Amino acid sequence: MTTRYKIRQNLISIGDDFWIENEAAQKVFKVDGKVLRIRKTLVFEDAKGNKLAQIQERLLTIKDTMVVEDADGKDIATIKKALIAPLRDKWNVNVKGGDDLVVQGNILDHEYTVRQGRNKVAEISKKWFRLTDTYGVEIEDRQNDILILAVAVAVDMMAHDDNDKKDKKEKKKN
Repeated sequence: MTTRYKIRQNLISIGDDFWIENEAAQKVFKVDGKVLRIRKTLVFEDAKGNKLAQIQERLLTIKDTMVVEDADGKDIATIKKALIAPLRDKWNVNVKGGDDLVVQGNILDHEYTVRQGRNKVAEISKKWFRLTDTYGVEIEDRQNDILILAVAVAVDMMAHDDNDKKDKKEKKKN
């Protein structure tokens, strides 16, 4: 049995706040983008506003790096961009006290697979939705849903940051 979530980013709101919905279209997690911070920070909350986890960009690293922290601020995973290829991207997720994850997929189509060793534990896909800024995350049973959702959001942010940087370089050349 898998659980499917829908992530629709609200492009109008300040600070990139958005909701993650379950298959029944119920808002189950809020992602609050903190505006007045030096580094990018997203806080995951339940529907009642209780902090569950936080994603924070690590500054001064050679590769793109984001850290997922639990509600108490303890690091639970580190996400690093591993490989740059024209259409396929890869991120390594070092999970503290658990098995590491690898996220690999097609950046243009926003199609990724999350693996733990050889086992697929989640899929991130836009193919389930017609809306352009909406994608789904399908998570296998007995996984840490918040961790997988945080990884999906971090990968999305890092993938778009790379595209934004490439666009800026192209504009400077022209």
